[in-house]
Formats: sequence, C-alpha cells, structure tokens
Amino acid sequence: MQRFSSFRDFDWTLLSLIGVLSVMSVLEIKSATLMTKFRGFDHKQILFLLGGMALMFVISLVDYHRLLDIAPWAYGVGFVALVAVKVVGTKVLGARRWIKLPGGIHFQPSEWVKLILILTVARFFWARAGRDLTWTDIFKVFALVGVPLLLVLSQPDLGTSLTYVPVLVIGLFLGGISWKQAGILILAFLLVGGAVVKSGKVLKPYQVARLTSFMDPDNDPKGSGYQIRQSKIAVGSGGIWGKGTNRGTQTQGDFLPIPYTDFIFAALSEEHGFIGAVVVLLLYFLILMRLIQNAQTASDLPGTFIVMGVVAVLVFQIAVNVGMVVGLMPVTGIPLPLLSYGGSSVLFTFLALGIVMNIRMRRFVN
Repeated sequence: MQRFSSFRDFDWTLLSLIGVLSVMSVLEIKSATLMTKFRGFDHKQILFLLGGMALMFVISLVDYHRLLDIAPWAYGVGFVALVAVKVVGTKVLGARRWIKLPGGIHFQPSEWVKLILILTVARFFWARAGRDLTWTDIFKVFALVGVPLLLVLSQPDLGTSLTYVPVLVIGLFLGGISWKQAGILILAFLLVGGAVVKSGKVLKPYQVARLTSFMDPDNDPKGSGYQIRQSKIAVGSGGIWGKGTNRGTQTQGDFLPIPYTDFIFAALSEEHGFIGAVVVLLLYFLILMRLIQNAQTASDLPGTFIVMGVVAVLVFQIAVNVGMVVGLMPVTGIPLPLLSYGGSSVLFTFLALGIVMNIRMRRFVN
C-alpha cells in the first residue's frame, strides 16, 4: 500500500533546532551592528529567515527525484549565471560576485550553485550504483565540480569556491573510491596545491597572505594578520560567561572586522563567553546528527547522497569559520550557516534543508 508524504513526517525536531539558531542569529546581528553604519541588518536578516523557511516548506513538497531529473538543466543554468557574473556582475571591494537585480537586490549565483552541485553529484553516482569507480568516473566528477569552482575562484571568491570541495569529497567517498585511488588523489592535490600557491598565478596576493598569516599573525599585525588578532582578542576577552549583550569592547569598538558575517562567532564569544560558544556548537552538533539520521533512513541511494552532501557542506563551513575565528585556520570569508548575516547564504541553507525534509517525508513511500 502506497503512503503519500505529508507534513506529519516533517522533521519538527530539526526545525526547532534551526529556529533556535535563527533567533540567536537575529539577536547577535542586532548587537554586532548596534554601533555601526550597518545598524538595522537584523531586520533584513529576519526577512531572509522568514523567506528561507517559506522556501523550505515549498521545496519539501516537490519530489526530490524530480529535482534530480532537472539537475543537468540546473547545472547549465548555474554555469551561465557564473559566466554572467564575470560579464555583467557588480564589483564590490575588488570582487565581482553579484548580479544586481531590479529593486536593489544582489543575487549571488555561487551560493545556489552549491545546491545544484549536490544534486548533480548525487545523480552522477546514482547512475553508477553497484559499479566500481573507475578513473574515468573520477575525472568526470572532478570536471563537474571543477568548472564552477574555477569560475567562482576567478571572481575572486576563495571561500565559496572551497565549499564546493566537500561535495566532491563526500561524493567520491560514498561512490566507492578505493584507498589506492584516494591516496593518489591526495598526493596529487598536495603537489598541485603547493605549486599553485607558489606560482602566484591562480590566487591573488591577498589570498595567499590570508592562507599563510594565520600561522604567524603578529608578523603583519596591521595588515594580513589584523583580522585574526582582533578575533582571538574578542574570543579570549569573553571569558567563561562573556561581557554581556551589547557590551563587547572589540565588537562595539569596531575593532572586530565584519562582526555580523564572517566573525559573528567571535562577537558572540565575546558577549556570551565560553558557555555561549559551547551552546552554539552544541546546536550545530544536534542539527548535524539529525541530518545524518535522516540520511540513514532515506528510502534510496540518491536520497542518502543528497543529505550527506548537505552535511558535508555544513560541516566544512562550520569547521572553517570557527577555526578561522580562533586562529586555527586561515581567513577565507566563509560564513557561519544560519548565524551569519546574508540573504544568499541563508536561502541556500534553507533550500538545502528543505530538500532534506523532502527526503525524510518520502522515506516510507514505495
């Protein structure tokens, strides 16, 4: 007997965790922008979050198999959009990443391409289920991810381009890559990556400086090391319980750079201390565990691939952002999911979670 999906199968526990994190996002953005020219961004974030939740419910009603069917077309649209950014995109602070739409809306295609890649890679490996992964298959999936990655890197947007890598890695892992193949790829990556950094032809000088300054930020305290130093000071000054809402000296004194986006975790740690930081990390842990549980209960292989693709991207973004804030990783401009300000990032996250809900709601459908 066929059982049709309905909202009774919606993951309300996951939605509750997301809701708590969203409320914390608005409150922290309000505090972080209180004494800046960006005051009022918390109101925009509320609109982004409400719009994202609406999209999540809508996309949960569309059978994800239909999304897999149109993945090749979506990939083509994404490719055209990334090329369009290079041609007619709006340039801000030396980077051309957005397309300006009517009404003053800035559309960032690179964020949406993450979701397209998750679907495309899931479809690719679904078609090869039960077969040994050949080098031809590996090169094909590298090309699928590599083309948009290079387009985004050329904008330049190192942070977003790096978020495409987890989609490739989790796809290869679930697709059955052998240890020998993995070892060869890791060795090739290290050699090519080192050559690229040394050549200076792919990465911009400031990007290379960001990738190396985290090892010794005091070497250039007013330049490439400034952001990391101020972030570490903010985190450390929060202590156990924090200085309190609106009382963070690094944040309110405008020493901490862009505290409402990339360094929002540093602002939160200064105001709410170690306890507040642990609460946020615990929320992320619970969300990720819930997502993995949904991957395990998916009714078919592509469902598992999609959910784990979402997990891989979120884990990467959380790890890199938090690592960046505490000085363990280089500054790459990767936002903290559901906490950092930003329409494109928020909408991508909710759309991805909507597809996860979609897969959960159909786990018993024959």
